[in-house]
Amino acid sequence: MATRISGRTPVRQDSQASAGSASAESGEATAEGGDGEAVVATPTPVPEPISITLSVVGDCTLGMDSTFDYDTSFNNYYDMYGSAYFMQNVKDIFAADDLTIANLETTLTTAETKREGRYYNFKAPMEYAKILTDGNIEAVNTANNHMYDFLDQGYADTLKALDAENIVHFGFDETAVMDVKGVKVGMLGVYEIDREFAEIETEVKEHIAKVKSEGAQLVVCIVHWGEELDTMPDQDQTRIARMAIDNGADLVCGHHAHVIQGIELYKGKYICYGLANFCFGGNVYPTDMQSIIFQQTFTVTGDEVAADNNVNIIPISCSSEYSFNNYQPTPADADSAVGIMTKLRERTEALTTAEPQPADLLKSTVVDQSVLTLTTSGGGLIGSGSTAGGTAGETGGGSFAIGVETYSQTTAPAGDGASGTDGDGAESYDSSGDYGGESYDESYSDEEAYYDSLYDWDNM
Repeated sequence: MATRISGRTPVRQDSQASAGSASAESGEATAEGGDGEAVVATPTPVPEPISITLSVVGDCTLGMDSTFDYDTSFNNYYDMYGSAYFMQNVKDIFAADDLTIANLETTLTTAETKREGRYYNFKAPMEYAKILTDGNIEAVNTANNHMYDFLDQGYADTLKALDAENIVHFGFDETAVMDVKGVKVGMLGVYEIDREFAEIETEVKEHIAKVKSEGAQLVVCIVHWGEELDTMPDQDQTRIARMAIDNGADLVCGHHAHVIQGIELYKGKYICYGLANFCFGGNVYPTDMQSIIFQQTFTVTGDEVAADNNVNIIPISCSSEYSFNNYQPTPADADSAVGIMTKLRERTEALTTAEPQPADLLKSTVVDQSVLTLTTSGGGLIGSGSTAGGTAGETGGGSFAIGVETYSQTTAPAGDGASGTDGDGAESYDSSGDYGGESYDESYSDEEAYYDSLYDWDNM
């Protein structure tokens, strides 16, 4: 008996049809059997398109360093309010999608022996994995610079804690394939810092091939890369991201800078260079509390992923308090949301893109689309090596935005190439170097120079 293709009606077969004729509409082939009766062959099923929505967020440091003041620490908030507190303002967003992926940048362990040479060693009790479950986060990347803060035991305990909460994990040598509404989603996590491109390229190729061999129809590549507080991706980030897409990744998202970076569309696939902090226990007064949830809805038919522009960006603050971090990521209010999306647009425009970018590259359900429309299809180069600085979109020399020697200068107005700022904003970087109002997240000022004198960013 013939199997019908869903949504189609087979055409009646003509009794005079020759053996082996086929109905073009039904796809059913007929052949004359030995007894003269028509035998209808079962057609090859045509896969139905399936749409799935993925949300990706940045750094989730669900713990503290032992030197932190307990009274203002992440751990004290857990003890006071419980595991459901932290994600309560975003859990409905994640419940409405099909898969949420976060960067877990802490260890969940009972280990006491720390990795040496670190400015911070983050950890929390193993039961803190329930924060992810309560927040409707189903998968986490573990490839980052804090996952071995408590050496091999800390890493092993973290994976054990995640397994106890049925949280899918991937990163370093571990990949994952997850069934989401009938679509197999492959995930790999890459650690880039202080590694050679050739080594990373080999790893990415092998891991994409591995998840595809396990049936992955959609491949997500998460990368921990770049420099702390850089508002622009460096050339290594761009090279790695495009290489991953060239080898089969359908989405590339990254973090480590703790600030928002731009978004690029490359060969029909998205690269979200910097997701910033999300649920960040690493600092009660972060330099920048602005963040985003990057969402994309994919349409998958068999092994084919439709090339569309179906994204949604949700502006977020990593705290529900304005003046300090209470470790509770919260959708931004109207004014802040416009500010976040405007900043994202400017940093996106400043990228040196491989191909023209669509004007509606950035989309948000909470911000007027006119704020998001790009005005250029590409931007300037990232200079290197001098203290001259350079403004956003300028193809000049000098270090872009945060050259090591430049952001502590206070004698030129904001946005001037001589000042070393990125031109994003602000009266804060003026002749007196004042640190005023909201301008801390628009450009660099003496405040960052002060923090830089305290922190060893390369070893955080």
